[in-house]
Amino acid sequence: MSCYNFSQSLNRRDLLRASACGFGSLALSAMAGRRALAATGPNADAPFARVAHFTPRAKRVIFLFMWGGPSHVDLFDPKPRLNRDAGKELHGKDVGSEREKLGPLLGSPFQFAQHGQSGIWMSELFPHLSRHADKLCVVRSVHTEGSAHGEALLRLHTGQANLVRPSVGAWVSYGLGSESDNLPAFITISPPRGHGGVQNYGNAFLPAIHQGTAIGSAEIPIADASIANLTNPDLKPGLQRSQLDLIQSLNRKHLWATKGDPGVEGLIGSYELAFRMQSTMPQIMSIEDESKETLALYGVKTGAADNLARQCLLARKFAERGVRYIQVSTDYTWDHHKKVKEGSIAEMGKADQPIAGLLTDLDQRGMLDDTLVLWSGEFGRTPMVENGDGRNHHPQAFTVWMAGGGVRPGLTYGATDEFGYRPVEHPVHMHDLHATLLHALGMDHERLTYCHAGRDFRLTDVYGKVVHDILA
Repeated sequence: MSCYNFSQSLNRRDLLRASACGFGSLALSAMAGRRALAATGPNADAPFARVAHFTPRAKRVIFLFMWGGPSHVDLFDPKPRLNRDAGKELHGKDVGSEREKLGPLLGSPFQFAQHGQSGIWMSELFPHLSRHADKLCVVRSVHTEGSAHGEALLRLHTGQANLVRPSVGAWVSYGLGSESDNLPAFITISPPRGHGGVQNYGNAFLPAIHQGTAIGSAEIPIADASIANLTNPDLKPGLQRSQLDLIQSLNRKHLWATKGDPGVEGLIGSYELAFRMQSTMPQIMSIEDESKETLALYGVKTGAADNLARQCLLARKFAERGVRYIQVSTDYTWDHHKKVKEGSIAEMGKADQPIAGLLTDLDQRGMLDDTLVLWSGEFGRTPMVENGDGRNHHPQAFTVWMAGGGVRPGLTYGATDEFGYRPVEHPVHMHDLHATLLHALGMDHERLTYCHAGRDFRLTDVYGKVVHDILA
């Protein structure tokens, strides 16, 4: 190779030709530096991806939350004896309860059938989702504590109902960071305002950057929702950048004075991320760039399904751009103390096509293999009747399903008794579900800890075991 004589005059073409390797070295150095920092463990204000504990099965999670508590015995857990004994008193001794009488039984008004080569049982309310039966891993034996919505939601979203704990998405953000420099690691679309409110997507004692970014709320149609303070029509970006630089210089002085206060680190990271989001979020929030075929697949602009269809479509768009944990929530409309038949029909009319469309879209784009989709409510419903044609809250047993992200497709795991009252085979506690979710993302739930108030905290507290049988 001949040497280039730099004493000669240089034009732009010659300069680029002579220094191209140097540019590559600079890029490699920057990438190596980011990886080295990531390898040292969670860092409060680093927005980029971090090193997992072991090889992950999934890169991200999309959590589909059905607020109010869907009835497992009307959707995924058929009980012939429940229908046969409808109207009869359920005695506690028949289901392992200390109560003598639990109430009269209510049979399911829906027909069940097996779907796919796997033969997964689903009710007639799933004409769209049933086509994906062989992708689903249905867990019928989940149980938790808390017969009230508030406690059950906090246990589902944070693992505990006592004290203020970080949410699942915050733990995922803390453990893995974001794959995008311009988007948060955790986004919650139309989150519940009640039953725990912001605690359901809060960071608690984790650094502030790990709190979920909320888009709207469950009561607001997503088409009308926005992210608060995303734009400032009165200030141009350049002036905003100058103002932020001044504020950040003061924040970094305070950080130095506090010898690395994680709260200040999180604040610095949050400010920077918020500024970068201004140029990224508006484009993603718009669905105008989607094809007519994609909009029709989800059910956008098709009556009752429109709202959840838009949410699921946004979830896919955020997943594409590197967001680690995306939650989609329905409104508080699954709480069927009365008219469980009419209520279930109405809710599945809103949810069936959008959720099936999401699975189809992820699969067609090659994203389902490394995206874990989780569907769940905070609890199930009783096999006993309430108010003549409804069902009460039932944390003792309910059904969740997962798809993609390394779970075993076409699997039905666990079982409840003949009435759907209590798990009798492979019980899965909420802590076990959380431990398994983190494991799919490459994180050991016992090692993902944060020191607060003199002790190490973790999502699963001192409980939880990974359910390896449902992992591929």
